[in-house]
Amino acid sequence: MKIAIIGCGYVASYYLKTLSIHPQLELVKIMDKDTERANKFSQYYSIPACNSLADILIDPKIEMVVNLTNPRSHHSISKACLEAGKNVYSEKPLAMTIEESKELVEIARQNGLQICSAPCSLLSETAQTIWKGLRENIVGDVYLVYAEMDDGLVHKMPYKQWVSEFGAPWPYKDEFEVGCTLEHAGYYVTWLTAFFGPAQTVTAFSSCLIPDKVKDESLSPADTPDFSVACIKFASGVVARLTCSIVGPHDHSLRIIGEDGILGIKDCWYYGDPIYIQRMVKIRRKVFYNPLKEKYPLVKKAPEFDYRGAQEMDFCRGVAEMASAITEKRPNRLSMDFSLHNNELALAIQSALETGSCYRLTTTFDPIEPMPWAK
Repeated sequence: MKIAIIGCGYVASYYLKTLSIHPQLELVKIMDKDTERANKFSQYYSIPACNSLADILIDPKIEMVVNLTNPRSHHSISKACLEAGKNVYSEKPLAMTIEESKELVEIARQNGLQICSAPCSLLSETAQTIWKGLRENIVGDVYLVYAEMDDGLVHKMPYKQWVSEFGAPWPYKDEFEVGCTLEHAGYYVTWLTAFFGPAQTVTAFSSCLIPDKVKDESLSPADTPDFSVACIKFASGVVARLTCSIVGPHDHSLRIIGEDGILGIKDCWYYGDPIYIQRMVKIRRKVFYNPLKEKYPLVKKAPEFDYRGAQEMDFCRGVAEMASAITEKRPNRLSMDFSLHNNELALAIQSALETGSCYRLTTTFDPIEPMPWAK
């Protein structure tokens, strides 16, 4: 399938890193509103650059657009692509409001197209193995989930020195203004909704704890939450607590607490992150978790990625899943309704803004199919 990338910023390099893993994808054009950046990206990766969005929209060979623009441009770019007859794979979030998100899904549905949103880590070897274990009831009935997405005090880190492989700077201003919840909560939200069904309600609290993150620049808005915590009730009856911040110490752990023990991992940003089980132990009148953890083997070894850093993820796996679904005329595992629901959930958490409000989800989705190798 011939694809195009719109947006050649920091994250685009991550997609190019794993594109070769998926031979069914052919990147034929790239485009960025910053011509200099587009040309630099084009020269580095030897991919033709377009001068305008229209050049991509009128190209009949391009079946899918990968939207890697600033989150606040996601809606307008994705809408233009859908109206031009292109399927869209968007970086997170799908859009900045639920109304815009629903509009995109409706346009796609009316035109017989697909749109879905990152992250695609649900398709990882670790996530699929956890899901298989849950289906096999390896820790008994699940009661509670603790999911953490804390990245430490990012504003104190040398973030202005962070650059991508081809030299694009980390978009710190956009990251702070959009907020860590919309940027990162999806890494666990997508797992939880796939594992336990659509969310019914979320009771959340969010707050901006550090308003002056950038000393020499003003942020707009200045009060985007840098901390959020949510209690989510799923259709299955399971309850999860999800914490997301760029304030708390780095912690990307997941603990699924069942009747017979805990199923957990250390970091969801690693596609092959080891999985452990902590069994319940009863000695006389006491019950506690065994400090010795059992290793739960992955159903499939994760690929060897040719980069190291804060994560080891196959960013193109979601793009490949969409392409395969279109070609094979089957449902996309990251369907538009699934992406819409997860986007609504992340938006509800971020917009709680110290109210502690309970929000009832207005969207839902059909059950998601596991990957064939994880059934």
